[in-house]
Amino acid sequence: MPYSLVSAATLGFDLVRLPGGERVADVLLAGLGADAAALHRLAAGHAAAGRPAAERAELAVRARRAHELAATGVPQLRDIGDPGGTAPDRSARLVTLLEQGTIGNTPALERLVRDDVLGPEHAAVADLDPAVATLAADVLADAATGWWAADALPDPVRQQLTGPYATVAAWEPLPRPELGPAAPALAELLDELRALDETGRRRWRLAVEATRLQRRPWAAAMHGAAWAAHVSGRTRTLAAAQLVAVQAFGAAGFTARDGAEGVWNALAGCVQGLAMGDLLDEESLTVLGAPWQLVTGRSLPHGG
Repeated sequence: MPYSLVSAATLGFDLVRLPGGERVADVLLAGLGADAAALHRLAAGHAAAGRPAAERAELAVRARRAHELAATGVPQLRDIGDPGGTAPDRSARLVTLLEQGTIGNTPALERLVRDDVLGPEHAAVADLDPAVATLAADVLADAATGWWAADALPDPVRQQLTGPYATVAAWEPLPRPELGPAAPALAELLDELRALDETGRRRWRLAVEATRLQRRPWAAAMHGAAWAAHVSGRTRTLAAAQLVAVQAFGAAGFTARDGAEGVWNALAGCVQGLAMGDLLDEESLTVLGAPWQLVTGRSLPHGG
């Protein structure tokens, strides 16, 4: 399945179930927020930058092999067999399968980096030397791939993929994207999430169970919010909000199993509703914010 910034919540569903998912989110946020100076820094950090042609060719072959290895390292859900069994057993087995496999894969992730994150809608890329843009995209795509498949790669291969980005980011923090008119309210929500203790995490899990019957209206409300972001030119802003939420999900102490069992979808709905609340109808906001209402007894913070 291809990834896109329009469906960033789906990408988030995969990231929260991967050991290196928070780091992948960091790389994608760096790409979304990069200005021309940051893209030049990323390009300069490329392993092949300034090397003779023969060395560049050798490094390109090594990178291609590393990507091929990463592509086979994490199973996809479509490749995992039917869980079978009775309804209760099937449900439990499905959750286990969701912990083990992803919807997308590393080629889809690389296309997302090159075609969406650093695509034609990226303001800084439009005026950049194409050679510089390509090198910067290589560094970001390599790092995202290396952290995606971190547990499946030998340490030297993972370091080969992630090292250039890590070096650039360590030298000076890379810019981060703006989160739009709802930024203060998003910060409030995610700060509360990061501060959760076990009792707070249990409340989220119970809220997921309580809202499970709302799957259909939830999906429609998520689609409506994504469409609102598209027509208002805020797709990249909404995607950035979801990626920040991926990092907050991990910081809150939630696990891959929580992600598989629906806690991520509950959080992603709250983020979607909050980020696009100024363009959504009251019914959609109620559906998307229902988990937050159950957990805290409050409506979503007001954005914009």
